[in-house]
Amino acid sequence: MHVARLVLHDFRSYPEAELDLEPGPTSFIGANGQGKTNLVEAIDYVSRLDSHRVSGDAPLVRVGAEQAVVRVEVRRADRTALLEVEITPGRANRARVNGSPLPRTRDVVGVLRTVMFSPDDLALVKGDPSDRRHFLDALLTLRTPRLGGVKADYDRVLKQRNALLKSARGRQGSVDLSTLDIWDDKLATLGGELVAQRLALLADLSPLLASAYLDVAADAPTDRRDVRATYKPSVDLPADATGDPTVVRVALLDGIERRRRDELERGISLIGPHRDEAILEIGELPAKGYASHGESWSLALALRLASFSLLRDEGDDPVLILDDVFAELDQGRREQLAALVGDAEQVLVTAAVADDVPKSLLGRRFRVEGGQVLRD
Repeated sequence: MHVARLVLHDFRSYPEAELDLEPGPTSFIGANGQGKTNLVEAIDYVSRLDSHRVSGDAPLVRVGAEQAVVRVEVRRADRTALLEVEITPGRANRARVNGSPLPRTRDVVGVLRTVMFSPDDLALVKGDPSDRRHFLDALLTLRTPRLGGVKADYDRVLKQRNALLKSARGRQGSVDLSTLDIWDDKLATLGGELVAQRLALLADLSPLLASAYLDVAADAPTDRRDVRATYKPSVDLPADATGDPTVVRVALLDGIERRRRDELERGISLIGPHRDEAILEIGELPAKGYASHGESWSLALALRLASFSLLRDEGDDPVLILDDVFAELDQGRREQLAALVGDAEQVLVTAAVADDVPKSLLGRRFRVEGGQVLRD
């Protein structure tokens, strides 16, 4: 799988942009603020309907414009698909495949699969639990697109349930809580599937993560080469919970019942996948708070490489995007990374300076200056 053509209209800094791409490595070289990351962000957005830089869609639309349009032509073997996403802040976005409107915008997710590594990925190791939950859910959706709908439905139920709990805070005797049991059941059912899928994902990802970390941190001390990713749910789960949403649902309902008084007093849902955590460890210690800067970088990169391997094992190569990462690596790590990803079907690289990119990944070069994308 590779992106053959990218067309932008009022996306970020680009009133208009069109460029043809090829399999293999392609590099976008330009000083900071010239728009090179905007190009790969657009491709990644069509893959996941999510930006690696911002949480909302408004910044994706060029200042002064009402709507942005991203078109991506994707080729897989002898088949071609034209994906189009219209981004309209304050209104529902729309998507088309080969000119045909999709019933739901999220149905476009997974047609193109990308794996992006950027400096922001340090948050996967050093950031809040929400950063790691987002990583898991984004990978789940790429792996099994229907789970994007499960996550969206869970978020909607959680919002409704929290609104009811908030309205009842300190007023239990004067607020109708008859519908709370219904929201409990919906939250546990959707949350049960989400947690079970996260558990199954981590079980599949963990050996790939351990292998990838050994590749990127081969020079690490012996006692700092083992990495683990474990799931810490908001309730106690039996050992057979992995992959079984029914088992998780029962545990969530039990946890909700036990925390009912606390939830009513605080006016917020305290049980569910939105309260869970993925714990990353290097050696015998948690990575967060104990890993060095270099170890954190290596672990974040290993998470992305493991994701790439997982998606590759289950289908076509995803498009690999390396956004401004080589400036953070020494020469040895740069060459090591280049060797690890060199056989990917398509690698898109951004960098401020061409000399930072290993020669094997420079490939077809574009120069990005003043919002113009020029073939170098």
